[in-house]
Amino acid sequence: MRGTTAADGIGRHYLRYSLGNVSTILAGLVSFPLMTRLLDNTQYGILGYYDNWMLLAVAVAKFGAQHSLLRFYPHGEDAGDRAAFFTNFFYLPLACSLLLWLVLLVVMATIDRATGAQQHLVFWMAMFAVPMSSFSSLAETILRASEQSRTVLVTRVVGRWLEVALMVGAVVLLSHSAIAAYGGKLAATVLVTGWYVAWVRRHVRFMRSHVSFARMREGMRYGVPMVANEIVAVAIVVVDRLMLKGMLGEFAAVGIYSVGASLAMQLNAFMNTSVFDALIPTANRLYQTEGADAVRALKQRVLLPMTYCSIGMAMLLGLFGGDAIIALSGAAKAASGPVFSVLGMVFALYPLLALSGFGLLLEKRTHKILVLMLSSLAINVALNLWWIPRFHVMGSVYASAISTLVLGLAYCIFVRRNLLQFPAPGVVARALLAAIACLVIAWWLAGVLTPGWMRFLFGSGTCAVVYAGMVLALDARARVLLQRLLGRFGIGKPT
Repeated sequence: MRGTTAADGIGRHYLRYSLGNVSTILAGLVSFPLMTRLLDNTQYGILGYYDNWMLLAVAVAKFGAQHSLLRFYPHGEDAGDRAAFFTNFFYLPLACSLLLWLVLLVVMATIDRATGAQQHLVFWMAMFAVPMSSFSSLAETILRASEQSRTVLVTRVVGRWLEVALMVGAVVLLSHSAIAAYGGKLAATVLVTGWYVAWVRRHVRFMRSHVSFARMREGMRYGVPMVANEIVAVAIVVVDRLMLKGMLGEFAAVGIYSVGASLAMQLNAFMNTSVFDALIPTANRLYQTEGADAVRALKQRVLLPMTYCSIGMAMLLGLFGGDAIIALSGAAKAASGPVFSVLGMVFALYPLLALSGFGLLLEKRTHKILVLMLSSLAINVALNLWWIPRFHVMGSVYASAISTLVLGLAYCIFVRRNLLQFPAPGVVARALLAAIACLVIAWWLAGVLTPGWMRFLFGSGTCAVVYAGMVLALDARARVLLQRLLGRFGIGKPT
């Protein structure tokens, strides 16, 4: 297996991850209107509720090994070093993960049998998905650490579309229920895991002679605190659903929240995940070889297009997010429109703060990250307790928005100054100027276009064209970036 493909550069890695995430977003846009129309709010709430518990379980089951794989991956060409690395940083944590899962499975089955409390069938489906999802996640992390973005792209795209086809097919052909939907998801998980098993057998060597529990402990000292970080990260995403169910006692409220939040998370995959999938391996290598100045220069290059994209996307979602929900899911799901608008704006802007303050991971300050994330979770829970009784579903939306932005600001406050890099003030000013012009256009269009498809397509399309046109007219660097992007696709002349 190749040690690295650093020559590709972060631009090409980001383009591939972005293409992959665009494809998964398209898959979501295909499945989202179908699933939200086929499943009522209660069934959609059940699906989202247990799926989020599964995410928490996967976060625990990986023991933070994905973080150790990224941080300590040997970028040299020595095959022996890589075999020792895989043995102690991949296979041994994986064995511990499987053992923990078996113990929990026996405990849950025993509790069910002893108390007579029968868990929902979707719960058991989610339980059986945990070890497969954990294995697939760790295998993908090896691909990311070795900067094999092309393979990651293909695997993610095929896996996501396969999941959509099987989930929608099961709901249409079997029953309009969460059980059928999750059955399709579980079938896709089995197939994707099978592909990763075949890839791991070819490329990821286990050597008994290289087993070193000392090295495994070294990885776990770094990774285990990150387990808590990941649990908290997942909890920040899912706590709203859990508290809505706990405080309001109904899956329908969870469904209203889940419809808007799940679409917003598709945006998060593009705006946030794509960037950091490409950035982290490259930043690790630069920090080890060239130091903090090289990382800041890298961040400065990435922040230029990200600032324009983030502010523009936040503007469009704030203005037309409700229309997108009506257009995609029907008027019956209109209550989820404000959920999507608010959370979409937050997920669009959060990457600016997270990237500006990125650096705690490079400095191995994982305990500080944990403290910041726990603080964000505590704020989220406290605001949910205060606002859910007062604002119902929107109380959770406001709590999630505020706690997420506080976390982003905290990264900027606590990262060392030699790694802190904010967007250029001129870039922010030009983006805001273009956004204000779009606000005026949207105000005029609101009295002309009817809510739903008409306002979503023509309103957002007009504002997007105006925003992009103003940005390109005001910033020559944005024009150069666009020319380079088009040149990679063979359109125009690359510069």
